[in-house]
Amino acid sequence: MDSATSDRAALQATADNGLKIVVVGGFGVGKTTMVRSVSEIRPLNTEETMTRAGETVDDLDGVQSKTSTTVAFDFGRITLDERSVLYLFGAPGQERFWFLWDRLFSGTLGAVVLVDTRRLADSWYAIDRLEHHGTPFIVACNDFGGPLHTEQQIREALDLSDDVPLVECDARDRSASKYVLITLVEHLYALSKGTAGSSSAAARPETTPEKTPEHTT
Repeated sequence: MDSATSDRAALQATADNGLKIVVVGGFGVGKTTMVRSVSEIRPLNTEETMTRAGETVDDLDGVQSKTSTTVAFDFGRITLDERSVLYLFGAPGQERFWFLWDRLFSGTLGAVVLVDTRRLADSWYAIDRLEHHGTPFIVACNDFGGPLHTEQQIREALDLSDDVPLVECDARDRSASKYVLITLVEHLYALSKGTAGSSSAAARPETTPEKTPEHTT
C-alpha cells in the first residue's frame, strides 16, 4: 500500500448514504491515476499488462509508453461525513470496453470527463454517452505538458456549452483531483438550484501538490 493511501484516516465501518461519481474519458487520460490519488482506501483496480495482441486492437497513438490498462473499472471511496461516502468509479478507456459504460452510469449523480488536450477527439464518445443518459458532467483537462489551449478553443473542440464547468488538473496531485470533484459537486448543487453556469472556470487550485507516481490509464 502506498504511503499516500495508508496515511489517510481510517474509514467508518458503515454509511447510510452512498453517492456515486464516474470518471470517464479516452484511453490513457489518467482515470486510474485520479481515482488512486484521492481514494481513502487502496483502490480496487482491474489493470492488466498490455500485450502485443492488444496493439492490433487498441489505438496507442500518443500513449505508446503505456504498459498496463484497465479492463473493467477502478473503484475508490471518500468519506464525506459520518453518514455519507462518495464512491468513485473509473471507466475503462479502450473502445472494446465501452459496452461497460452504460452499466457504470447507472445510479450515477454526475461524472468527470477527463481529457488529454493532445487528443481531444478521444473525449467525444464519453461526452456523447453522458448526454445520451442525461448525466450531468464537468470536463477536467489533465496536464500532460502538451501545447496550451485557451478555454474557448477547448470548448469549441468539444462543443461544450457555457454551463459545463471546464477545469485544469494534474491527476497525480491529490489536492488537484479533489478540486475537480468539488467542482463537480458544486455543479450538481447549482443544477439542483437552477443556477448552473456560474461555476465554469479553467483554473488550477492553489494548493500544495501531493503526487503519486503513476500518471496514465
